[in-house]
Amino acid sequence: MNSVANKITIARIFLAPLYIIIFYLPIPYKEFWAALVFVIAAGSDALDGYLARKNKTVTTFGKFLDPLADKLLISAALVTLAWINQVGPLAVFIIISREFAVTGLRVIAASQGIVIAASKLGKAKTMSQIVAITALTLNAGLAGGNTWLHKVLDFLPVELISRIAIIVAVIMTVVSGVDYFIKNIYVFKQGLA
Repeated sequence: MNSVANKITIARIFLAPLYIIIFYLPIPYKEFWAALVFVIAAGSDALDGYLARKNKTVTTFGKFLDPLADKLLISAALVTLAWINQVGPLAVFIIISREFAVTGLRVIAASQGIVIAASKLGKAKTMSQIVAITALTLNAGLAGGNTWLHKVLDFLPVELISRIAIIVAVIMTVVSGVDYFIKNIYVFKQGLA
């Protein structure tokens, strides 16, 4: 539990509520700070996995905590974005439901001594969610702003990018979820037996 990788994972868990808190602070550029916190937290996911493998400190605790930290971060961000009307509740429901369903499948597999590794589609899904949440968070900060940062971002079609990104994220979420269940249906069938 005391490995650097596990400490990074624990830090990611604490960054999830920080993302939410930033939206309620009376500070300038709060959406941009929230986006930065989210990107750092999301990036720490790759870092902790790399360090755990490199230092040969992969632990059962880390295997459990890492996906939990990811789900907390993504869920916290999506619920916050839905609360401020940056993303529709249906998209949030689809993404969070898929995460619970795949986690349930993994729990059933683990009870049978089977480890379901992350697939390429699952990794692409995660990247699409990170891009969408970052774009939606930045888009939330563009409404009615007239600062230098708003003017810089005004050159980018952030709203269009964020809308396309969340559509892609929802599609990738559904496709990767279906892929996990198709490839691992035997686990589910054995779990019911």
